[in-house]
Amino acid sequence: MDFTEKKQSRRSIIKSLFAGAAAGLAGMFGVAQAAPSNKGSKPIKRNLPEGSDASQEAPLFSSSVTHDGLVYLAGKGYHEEGDIKKHTDEVLKALEEELEKAGSSMESVLKVNVYLADLNDYDAMNEVYRGRFGENPPVRTTVATYGGVPGESLVEIDCIAVVEE
Repeated sequence: MDFTEKKQSRRSIIKSLFAGAAAGLAGMFGVAQAAPSNKGSKPIKRNLPEGSDASQEAPLFSSSVTHDGLVYLAGKGYHEEGDIKKHTDEVLKALEEELEKAGSSMESVLKVNVYLADLNDYDAMNEVYRGRFGENPPVRTTVATYGGVPGESLVEIDCIAVVEE
């Protein structure tokens, strides 16, 4: 065995030792990747938007999906006349109603996404939004949408909440 072969063999042994040690440490500290498990997983429950007829053409989305103790609500908008405060109030009422149907509440919301047709409405939207999710509000992301919110709503809001069973 010449010098180059010995050097490559030594590198191979060192790499193997480090890989084994790293795998052992990962296992000791719980870093190893676990296989996904569906044990104890509850079935997924999907609710169609109001006015949808399951016998007709397939709907584009579900209004809510409940799975493993969480409810995911599709975005709600308000499609009537009114300013941002009126739109925000109506959207939050619709969210609350949908949450209650799913066995949850505004206080159990974990994450909210707010989509504004115009970022200039941010402060007025916040005036109506403040306090609607209880003393400890959820995590929130707010963005202004390019081209507006679908359906001429000034605001659309979706959320994820814990089901209160």
